[in-house]
Amino acid sequence: MFCLRACLAVPLFSACLAHAAPACKPGQPVDESGFVEIGGIAQWVTVSGDDCANPVLLYVHGGPGNPTSVFGAGPYASWRKHITLAQWDQRGSGMTWGRHRPGEDVPLRIEQLRDDGLDVARYLTQRFGRDKVILLGSSWGSMIGAHMAKEKPGLFCAYVGVAQLVGYRDNATSWSTVIARARAANDTATVTQLEALGPPPWTNPRNFGIVRRAVRKYEAPNIDPTPPSWFEVLPLYASPQAKADYTEGEDYSFLKFVGWKGDGMASTMDLYRLGTRYELPVYLVQGTEDLLTEPKVTRRFFEAITAPDKALVEVPRAGHDPNGPLIDAQRQVLAERLQWRCD
Repeated sequence: MFCLRACLAVPLFSACLAHAAPACKPGQPVDESGFVEIGGIAQWVTVSGDDCANPVLLYVHGGPGNPTSVFGAGPYASWRKHITLAQWDQRGSGMTWGRHRPGEDVPLRIEQLRDDGLDVARYLTQRFGRDKVILLGSSWGSMIGAHMAKEKPGLFCAYVGVAQLVGYRDNATSWSTVIARARAANDTATVTQLEALGPPPWTNPRNFGIVRRAVRKYEAPNIDPTPPSWFEVLPLYASPQAKADYTEGEDYSFLKFVGWKGDGMASTMDLYRLGTRYELPVYLVQGTEDLLTEPKVTRRFFEAITAPDKALVEVPRAGHDPNGPLIDAQRQVLAERLQWRCD
């Protein structure tokens, strides 16, 4: 089921599920947004590009609970002439949260999000007449993306992991790295905050936010700034209700990530346990200044995996969040490794 933009003339959160219309013809642009039946519930999917004949790229957003559909194509707008960009508001986040709000006692699991993502990929292959799509996951989305790539490699012509999460224990080194930076800078306030938290694992979700702010502080002097225009919220997502849904979905997803006793999705993250053999090309794009998913962790994982083709692109002047060098490096991977194709 798909709800085209025409359906959005009705109230934003009304029941607007319809049978999928025929896909656009080669040479025609595509610009669709609406609810698709995924995993038994209505989930929000947007698709945009300049030519319906181009390969489809499924972008798996980070967070948890931070859909990027609110920004349109955002940092990937210049890719429209080469690919058709599909984005999906994951279960428990964004527009999907607005339509389907699970109770606080309803669990959220990596495997569930993986299966939802696979359903989105299958939907895209059917709607646009493709055998496969390109899979790109960023930050939290890279954990979901890696699980998707392992589970059904035949759905994808390649997996691109950006700021790749590897595992809770592996990526827990971030705390010690940041506190070392703060001590070297005689930043007493930050040191005091981080010492009060202690090293992970944590049970208080607020601890992650404190570390995240410190990460951004110590990445900032060494990275290129992100253009503000990339993250301007589109009018469709700017209503008070849409904003409230985004915030509430973010809170829900993050609580499920941490868990009330440190037993949430984060505690189950371990790509080594998942297995290091991949049956499709794997390309990892990593900012050299990333203090959240650190280069040393990504490098060690990359060296451990086997794949039909693989590459690790380490990007100077880039941290964890998207910026010009990081987006350019992803573009380079698609242009050089895939020639903007998905065969």
